Amino acid sequence: MDGQKTGKPIVLALMKHIISLLWLTLGLTLMSCSPADIGSNNKPADTLLRLADSEIRGLDPQKYGDLSSMRVAMDQFEGLTRFNAMGETIPGLAESWRVSDGGLTWTFTLRDALHFSDGTSIKAELFPAVWDRLHSAQTASPHIPLFAVIDGISAPDDQVVKVKLKQPMPQLPALFAHPALAALPLHIIAAKGDDWTADRPLVTSGAYRLTGWRLNDQLQLAANPAWHDAPVAIANIRWKPVEDSLTAMRLFMGGGADIATDYPESRHEWLGEKLGNAVRSGPYLGSYYFTLSTRKPPFDDSRVRQALSMSVDREWLSRKLSILHTPPAWGVVPPALYGGDEIKPDWANKPLQKRRKMARDLLLDAGYSPNNPLTFDIRINSSTEHRRMAVALAAMWGELGIEARILNSEAALHFASMRRGDFTMARSGWIADIPAPENFLLVHMSGSGPGNYSGYSNPEFDKALATAMAEADPEKRTQKMQRAETILIADAPVIPLYYYLTRSLVAPRVLGWQDNASNIHPSATLSLQDSHE
Repeated sequence: MDGQKTGKPIVLALMKHIISLLWLTLGLTLMSCSPADIGSNNKPADTLLRLADSEIRGLDPQKYGDLSSMRVAMDQFEGLTRFNAMGETIPGLAESWRVSDGGLTWTFTLRDALHFSDGTSIKAELFPAVWDRLHSAQTASPHIPLFAVIDGISAPDDQVVKVKLKQPMPQLPALFAHPALAALPLHIIAAKGDDWTADRPLVTSGAYRLTGWRLNDQLQLAANPAWHDAPVAIANIRWKPVEDSLTAMRLFMGGGADIATDYPESRHEWLGEKLGNAVRSGPYLGSYYFTLSTRKPPFDDSRVRQALSMSVDREWLSRKLSILHTPPAWGVVPPALYGGDEIKPDWANKPLQKRRKMARDLLLDAGYSPNNPLTFDIRINSSTEHRRMAVALAAMWGELGIEARILNSEAALHFASMRRGDFTMARSGWIADIPAPENFLLVHMSGSGPGNYSGYSNPEFDKALATAMAEADPEKRTQKMQRAETILIADAPVIPLYYYLTRSLVAPRVLGWQDNASNIHPSATLSLQDSHE
């Protein structure tokens, strides 16, 4: 379509400039790396070095929800269920479960002789207490909306945990693998309060326990000798925070890490040529979007939000800007969770020129024109790729007479500003906690807390989502979830751009890594061998 050429020369020139700068920063020493060199570097044979995407913000899994903290928590705390190497739910502290009462009652039976790492017994009565702590005002957990489907948890005896639901939820076992409902050492927490995470070693229920943590440096885990399962294959895990993906790539290629869970997209093809199978990429249950604050002008007006969304050339972003050709997104729920179907707004299949004409008309209706241009800031967290995307969007919207400025900040400040509602537009997205559509939709529901960055509130959407969650029939449940998402996308509190693909670098000496859409890789499922064998 002719309209697809609009605005591209500016974007292409900027992108070429950025890519050339990245190339210059790589350094000639990396050119000589071979796959056999990666991950060796004389590291101890019993230690796995993993890179986290950002600083681990905290050790209490009920109080912190960032991805890096959750990954570390999954290594240390186990719930009734846990994840295997494929990201699938398997029995954890519970050996089995059964469902009754039309899907509203789940009964879990614990394994025999379970203990925390300090030897304290783990009994069924712990789980109702963990549930109560999650909901206490003192905990102020950001995870509460995720567990809204649970009506209550009880312990009829030492071995049985009974869970009552408000509505059916087929994915409940995956929900109980979340660290916020894991077996936490409440006997330590009762004595020490918030200082319980200062203990070394930390008292845990999972495969590992914390033995040391230097902020902005590294976090050290060692095998938990009291873990109920077979001894782990790797005795020690070191998590090192590296927020910049280029720095992470360099560290990995220099032999300073065994696993990096991100690398610059612009380096994908080059890395494949240099490292072969060490480069891992595939579908991911996550969506990338920009969030609009609906609490204040200009984005309290749905016409303005819709105009921006419909004028984005998503196909070009996927085909030209994305080296991996990430699938363009019109909605927030990855199609895999709908059996391959994708939710699109009514205007999605119209030619781009037609969509931009519609966008101009909406902006005029909202009072914006060449004499009164729409202006706003786009907030992004530190990343070349986020900046690249923001530059492309600003160029596209510039064709409509819109003036968009880019503000950059480090990740902690970025997301703190979003939780406060201190932004106009900001880079955001969602990675699945559990493989279920409602996990992507609940965050946009009224009253869902600070995680509802946009402040979006629509009773029609709330009702549609509640109706979907009350449906037990899988096919009807999916249809009703799609209906709820259709309302959300029409209102446009977020502008979806693409569905994530995983990007990981895994050293040859790491065994057991299984690519999966949940991108879950517990350390307990991995093992090591000498890379020169």
